[in-house]
Amino acid sequence: MSLQAQTATEVYDEAFHAGLKPDPLLTITEWADRYRRLSGKAASEPGPYRSDRTPYMREIMDSLSPSCLIERVVFAKGAQLGATEGGNNFVGYVIHKSPGPMMVVQPTVELAKRNSKQRIDPLIEESDVLRDLVKSPRSRDSGNTVLSKGFPGGVLVMTGANSAVGLRSMAVRYLFLDEIDAYPGDVDGEGDPINLAFARTRTFSRRKVFMVSTPLVAGLSRIEAAYAESDQRRYWVPCPHCGEFQVLKFERLRWPKSEPKKAAYYCIACEQAIFNHQKNAMLGRGEWRPEAEGDGRTRGYHLSSLYSPVGWYSWERAAEDWEKAQKDVERLKSFVNLVLGESWQERGDAPDWQPLYDRREDYPIGTVPFGGLFLTAGADIQRDRIEVEVVAWGRGKESWSVDYRVLVGDTARADVWRQLDGVLDEELPHASGMRMPIRVLCVDSGFNPRITYDWVRGHPQASWGPAGSRASNPKAAVAVKGTARTDRLILGASPVDASKRRGTRLWTLGTPVAKSELYSRLRLVPPTEESGDPFPAGYCHFPRYEAEYFRQLTAESFVKGHWVLSANTRNEALDARVYARAAASIYGIDRFAEKHWRELEALLPAPAAQPETTPALPSRPVRRVTVSSNWMKR
Repeated sequence: MSLQAQTATEVYDEAFHAGLKPDPLLTITEWADRYRRLSGKAASEPGPYRSDRTPYMREIMDSLSPSCLIERVVFAKGAQLGATEGGNNFVGYVIHKSPGPMMVVQPTVELAKRNSKQRIDPLIEESDVLRDLVKSPRSRDSGNTVLSKGFPGGVLVMTGANSAVGLRSMAVRYLFLDEIDAYPGDVDGEGDPINLAFARTRTFSRRKVFMVSTPLVAGLSRIEAAYAESDQRRYWVPCPHCGEFQVLKFERLRWPKSEPKKAAYYCIACEQAIFNHQKNAMLGRGEWRPEAEGDGRTRGYHLSSLYSPVGWYSWERAAEDWEKAQKDVERLKSFVNLVLGESWQERGDAPDWQPLYDRREDYPIGTVPFGGLFLTAGADIQRDRIEVEVVAWGRGKESWSVDYRVLVGDTARADVWRQLDGVLDEELPHASGMRMPIRVLCVDSGFNPRITYDWVRGHPQASWGPAGSRASNPKAAVAVKGTARTDRLILGASPVDASKRRGTRLWTLGTPVAKSELYSRLRLVPPTEESGDPFPAGYCHFPRYEAEYFRQLTAESFVKGHWVLSANTRNEALDARVYARAAASIYGIDRFAEKHWRELEALLPAPAAQPETTPALPSRPVRRVTVSSNWMKR
């Protein structure tokens, strides 16, 4: 056995035996008030930790203390509530007062590294008692790395929910699962990451598990499911006027329209106005009250950002954010998740295809309209054809379907893939007179992965940088695969064949997120001619396609947490549009700043005056391209 392996074994053995010692009576709240200092590197209010700043965190932290018999603590929350520092207090307490093996899991390994550097390192450096226990990483035998911190009687391991190796690395008594709704549904084919992490705690009878997250999508939310198994506690606070205890609810926050600075909370009993500066006194006198029996082993806590202390997130800011969210579905979803601390309920019904068909526009198919600043495409692979949609994107994620093509042919043969080569090589005319290339083409790898990977390998591949892949690869091809359990549109890329000299990367797409976003945008109402208002952000424009396109685009519904295809319908148009949206994300649209839009606009000449009326164009079926030696033959 190597010296390094022997040292690791000794650390784990020491940690296991230390876990058999009697637990201290000091609670985590008492420890934090006595020993914890917040670093200016990570906290907005550096200095000694004061539990009276976030009094609702006291019971949550003390439920994690070894003297409490509760095994699992679930915290469903909004933003800016001090939950992260509560979790860090849990870590510091274990290192100092109740040593044993501990694991902290972030959604990804990269986030785990960032959390270690920005949160855990300052936690240790700013506390005298912790700094003496965790050796400097500069020491040769410190046992202190970015993802592992050794200390007498224990070890802290940090990993990502996307790493099966990290999740099954060791047995642990203490487990901190952070932002669990952002975890992938399956990790490296070994199952749910939470189940893998829980399996690490089975050998400890006095284990402690802390599960924290902002709820995301209803029906898919892990934190919501865990909270439902708990005793479901809410924080009740007294009215400063009449003393009536109540749970803060957003509908009791009121203000004159367009004047969020005048927002006040109105008591459910006396209807007196309560102002933001009175909040801290209410929080200090609040108490947690369970609303269910639960399983006896789990305490669950729910808290919205309405409880955020004075100086952090105000009621005025909540009112302002609510008003801004009324015309933007994505902002509204973020408000529900991050402010209310609730999961977003997707509308189960698909948009009706007929209104989409009726509001088609008279721009020529195959030509990019004014407003379109770059092109992407999505390709859905079937046994006997490839269906491709080309989409133009502009400011505010406004989009125009430019063309839809069906490349007919056996996808196990090279002929039909040569046609797809031609699509990627083509430059489409823009209304300004310029020609515009397809920047990123996302290809579905689900039907025949090996052939898809071989085709993608023959083209430039996208790199996801601050501004997408615009500079390095002007025409990129990407292999994509969908996953159901995620809150993100794009999870990133992983190599699929390292043996190849030019290895292919597979990009993971959150299909529920993409479909929900698309359906929300399809429901947007165009402005009237009389109003003169611009189109809302995210509005989708369509040329005069035939009705079958719109039936396919709206072919699925969200039923009990799953997307279900309607009977006797096809969904290739929906899939192709979702892949084109993924391509726009990879290109960088979700990270564009003003300068990126200006750069794209600078590539086009200023639009000339357009005629007031345009003659209506007839409906046109999609172009079906027959396989031949010349792919452009139509």
